[in-house]
Amino acid sequence: MTDPDVGERAHELLRDELDVLDRTCSRFRDDSELARLNQASHGTVAITPVLREYLQVALEVADETDGAVDPTVGNALVASGYDRPFDRIRDRQIAVGVRRVPAGGWRSLTVREDEIERPSTLLIDLGATAKAYAADRAAQAIAHEFSCGVLVSLGGDIAVDGPCPGDGWPVRIADDHRAVDGAGPVVALRVGGLATSSTTVRRWPTTSGATHHIVVPGTGAAAPDVWRTVSVAATTCVAANAASTAAIVKGHRALGWLHDHGHCARLVATDGTVVTTGDWPAE
Repeated sequence: MTDPDVGERAHELLRDELDVLDRTCSRFRDDSELARLNQASHGTVAITPVLREYLQVALEVADETDGAVDPTVGNALVASGYDRPFDRIRDRQIAVGVRRVPAGGWRSLTVREDEIERPSTLLIDLGATAKAYAADRAAQAIAHEFSCGVLVSLGGDIAVDGPCPGDGWPVRIADDHRAVDGAGPVVALRVGGLATSSTTVRRWPTTSGATHHIVVPGTGAAAPDVWRTVSVAATTCVAANAASTAAIVKGHRALGWLHDHGHCARLVATDGTVVTTGDWPAE
């Protein structure tokens, strides 16, 4: 916050936004609106304006990434072992068997004013877009409410709004968003958003070897181990997260795709080699 006097009220507004996110988009809360949608046996389901907004963002991202970031990967994630909150997956003592289940396909979703039409067997997962969009929503709401500059960070998804400090908001880039110190370049973020997607944190053992939470929608397989982290700066946190996740999915094709779309990015290969695109600052 550029105005420390409104810190507590700003945090309250952020907590309210996160509560809306959880109650609307959580795949692991039986009482969330998304869970009820996924459990519905019929193809057309009524939705609230908030869920419609999150679904529309997810479909826009799917279109912009050529389907690399697809909200219909829910069944693929469950089949890969990501069938419960990650802290419970991390505590598993036994490797699980997995299957490859392709995504249902984002074009099979039709979102209207107050309803969604989709195949009843399809499982929607908004994990690739919802948190980033919540960061954008919260940053915008706080900046508007208190007429100040703000940075909102939600587990690697960062959004800024309002006037920034003179030198920008300093952000350290790391393989693990939970790290509070250690190595990693520091960049100055002045507008929009910054996101880092990684295959190093959400990993778990399976009978076929270790896997992670980013899947290739067309096959249901884990994204190839080409990049261990990709960080992208963009006009919004949603755009940044969409590009960083798509780059992980695209593997060796990521550099060309990022360049063609004008993205400012930093990619770390599995061997530690760092490659940048656009105006990402040299290290």
